[in-house]
Amino acid sequence: MIAQIRGTLVDKTPPHIVIDCAGVGYGISVPMSTFYQLPSIGEVVVLLTVHIVREDAQLLYGFATAIEREAFKAVTKVTGIGPRIGLAVLSGMSVAELADVVVAQDSIRMATIPGIGKKTAERLLLELKGKLGSNIESHVITNNIVDGKSDMLGALSALGYNDKEALLALKNIPIGTSVSDGIRLALKTLSR
Repeated sequence: MIAQIRGTLVDKTPPHIVIDCAGVGYGISVPMSTFYQLPSIGEVVVLLTVHIVREDAQLLYGFATAIEREAFKAVTKVTGIGPRIGLAVLSGMSVAELADVVVAQDSIRMATIPGIGKKTAERLLLELKGKLGSNIESHVITNNIVDGKSDMLGALSALGYNDKEALLALKNIPIGTSVSDGIRLALKTLSR
């Protein structure tokens, strides 16, 4: 299984790219959210991947973040939904928007994605409800945190606190607090 690719970006034509790794060019399909974050041709790029082996092909799908990759895996686990629709979903909305749409069970918004009709949208929403995973749900919460607080959250996670504990501790940290002061205040809150 290929879980990550690091190499030189040699071609990018949406939604496909080619990354040269030690002389081997890997063709990878990426959602537009990842495509827009790619560096210029000739620069080094690192992508997390999903490797799908079929009888007639081996396919690679690349993602800029682990959250995007997890969302892709969740969407493609739904019966009758393949990688092409998974890429379309992540190209049409961010992971945070996808989580919001699933929580709200908004089939109208889901059906705006090319290739997804009303019945498919309803099936997707029904099967994804409660199955997006805690990583994606916590990402939706942290997506709205000020940049400094996301650094604080990362530090608290590295210290062994789970996302829920860390988010509660960071809730009352004033905006504009330095990262080191914010971590210290959060640790005081967590020690109570």
